[in-house]
Amino acid sequence: MFKWILSSLVIFWASDVFAKVNIVTTTADLAAVARDVVQDLGDVQAIAAPNQDVHYVDAKPSFTLLLNKADILVANGLELEIGWLPALIENARNPKIAPGGAGYLDASTAIQPLHVHAKVDRAKGDIHPGGNPHYMHDPRAAADVALVLGAKLAQIDPKHAADYRLNAARAAEAYRELAKSLRARVEALPKEKQQIVAYHDSLVYILDWLGLTQVATLEPRPGIAPNPSHIASVLKTSREAGVKVIVQEEYYPRKTSETLAQLLPANLVLLPGGARSNESYEARIKRGIDEVLKHLEAP
Repeated sequence: MFKWILSSLVIFWASDVFAKVNIVTTTADLAAVARDVVQDLGDVQAIAAPNQDVHYVDAKPSFTLLLNKADILVANGLELEIGWLPALIENARNPKIAPGGAGYLDASTAIQPLHVHAKVDRAKGDIHPGGNPHYMHDPRAAADVALVLGAKLAQIDPKHAADYRLNAARAAEAYRELAKSLRARVEALPKEKQQIVAYHDSLVYILDWLGLTQVATLEPRPGIAPNPSHIASVLKTSREAGVKVIVQEEYYPRKTSETLAQLLPANLVLLPGGARSNESYEARIKRGIDEVLKHLEAP
């Protein structure tokens, strides 16, 4: 009897000590921030791969299983995942991570969205009425997300509330310092070197953060493929402005950007779609923005 009681106590103690919060995020960048906040108190998995356009994710049964076991779901929001996430949540049968549940977090509630549209006109392309959803390109937004996630974790796991809040505050401070240091490099450049061309209109938070000027986009409207007349117009405008850098996320088609880079001439920079599985959020931002700044700073 004594051995049975002792064994039961050990099992109870072990499960209590080693129980971890299970976090699922929709994007790789949100997963990187979540790892900074939860540290060794939880496990984090992302649904979308870092090199994947999050607009278009296949709702695989394996993702449903992930969500079924999740304690917290962190979504990007602003309709970025609208084509696939609602079905996954419904099939997961996990009320706590459904919208309105204790374990659901729309990370976009932490930030001030840019490009909010009071009226949606689909003739203008693939736009998001609540605002541009690509805010995780901006470390200042990531800092706000970290703090909100820390508060959510504190609610879910109050025993470690102080740890989560401290981790979140430290991550937010690091992200903001990174944002300041990279912004200073742009401010040191002459105005004519602070210009880029983008493929898709997804860099608005980078422009706002770094103070860069986007001269044109290769897509005539968001989600609409480039056409010859528009490409010719972008080429003319870019030459007149003296643009030397074209920027796009790695998951968009590259052929048009590569052609424009040859004609200008200019350097094509492929931004990471998100943090790699073993990469910190700060390292992911540096990896992409350092490449942009290297070409802007070149003689």
